Amino acid sequence: MAYDIPPEDFSDHLAEIQHTLPPAFEAFHDLYIKAYLRYAHVMLGDKDAAIAVVRRCFSHLALNWEQVMLSESPEEYAFALLKQRVDTHLRFLGLNAQMVETAAFQRTAGAMLKSMRRQFEVMESSLGLYTAIAALPERQYDVIVLLYVLGYPVTKTARIMGIRRETVRSHRSLARRRIARTLGIRWTAPDQEQE
Repeated sequence: MAYDIPPEDFSDHLAEIQHTLPPAFEAFHDLYIKAYLRYAHVMLGDKDAAIAVVRRCFSHLALNWEQVMLSESPEEYAFALLKQRVDTHLRFLGLNAQMVETAAFQRTAGAMLKSMRRQFEVMESSLGLYTAIAALPERQYDVIVLLYVLGYPVTKTARIMGIRRETVRSHRSLARRRIARTLGIRWTAPDQEQE
């Protein structure tokens, strides 16, 4: 499944906002729009829904930019808002949250299984990995999605989530260890983690 959404599908959304946008907001938008669209698409499984959710997210950010900039981490604030908007969209549609989570976890498990095949060769199916990923804490899950499903490097993942690179590495390591423990596999961290 391709997660890239062509920019032309989202080109005029800022025109809806009726005041002059600060250059810092425009730079923030340009830096994170593609990642937010890809993340929303993975979580929702629907390109049009992803575009609508991200449009609402950036409209909110634009209208509240001064408050956003006062937060400790604008990136962390914005990513949390994106996740909230995804959840709100799903609830508005009346979708069973468990069904939606199952679909997202299956996509994540498949991508992670493919990227970590060497470490998990003993597994015969992705069912165990799916269950292990589903049980991850929220931050670890987001790191796994951004790194292994969307293919972002550690530095970009840290910027998207508004956290430090070391924190991303820590979440990745903890998630891998937790997955291995859940699967009953002895985990030995690779000498060189891919950045």
